[in-house]
Amino acid sequence: MSLPAEFHEIAKRVNNWGRWGTDDEIGTLNLITDEVVREAAATVRTGRRVPLALPLQQDGVQTGMIPGRVNPLHAMVQINQEIFGPGTVACSDDVVTMGLQAATHWDALTHVSHSGKIYNGRPADTVTAHAGAEFSGIDKPRHIASRGVLLDVARARGTDRLAGDHAVTPEDLETAEEFAGIRVRSGDIVLVRTGQIQLCLAGDKHAYAYPSPGLSVRTPEWFHARDVAAVANDTLTFEMFPPEIDGLWLPVHALDLVEMGMLQGQNWNLEELSTACGQESRYTFLLSAMPEPFAGGTGTPVAPVAIF
Repeated sequence: MSLPAEFHEIAKRVNNWGRWGTDDEIGTLNLITDEVVREAAATVRTGRRVPLALPLQQDGVQTGMIPGRVNPLHAMVQINQEIFGPGTVACSDDVVTMGLQAATHWDALTHVSHSGKIYNGRPADTVTAHAGAEFSGIDKPRHIASRGVLLDVARARGTDRLAGDHAVTPEDLETAEEFAGIRVRSGDIVLVRTGQIQLCLAGDKHAYAYPSPGLSVRTPEWFHARDVAAVANDTLTFEMFPPEIDGLWLPVHALDLVEMGMLQGQNWNLEELSTACGQESRYTFLLSAMPEPFAGGTGTPVAPVAIF
């Protein structure tokens, strides 16, 4: 199925190509200004820290549904080895082979393309087998820290986990704003909780993957209007799976990453954060989510931390 006229109309409305110059490679992360970070740091009151990453392990969330995206394969290459001779300090080293989007991760702006283009109108063939992403690789955003906002859509709708066929709409996001008593603003990193990751944490990664709630094709315009810097959620596919529009695969990816230049995150564990926000009676915090700088990478594992 080719991309329908409706998709292209939304694409025009959210397009940020050239907004930060023709050489720009980081998109909406430009919205995280020094002032935004200072204001985010001012949200820290108690020092409480909440980790948001899944463990990197061989029995991870990947099921083989996405070819080549393997769970981490961890191997020891030396164990207590006295590499400088008998009686010297002994070393243990290990290696990992994994898909960069295998667990909790950021998608780089080059993770998807459409109509032969990536973000800022560059040709999709600038992503190559030898070098990866020539432009907008995950190494280009050198730091990601801003005000984090939890939009707990599940709790705002009076449930612990959204149904697998639920497309999270702009109306859902506004309901979650009202529930939290906040308003999303320019430079924020928005975390959208569906509760879907509970299935993964319970050991049923197939049910976690399919069917899954996720972001509706209508949400990119909402994020664009609010000048959101990045968005992450607690699902495998970010957007609804199977797709919201029959036969139209990954339209939200294309709108967010290619047209808007907005990073996406998936497989973020927002369960402890949901509890903490309820206990703290606030849904904003300092969020540190630094990308691992894989040169030319189209994604990266991340270990985000929310700080209250």
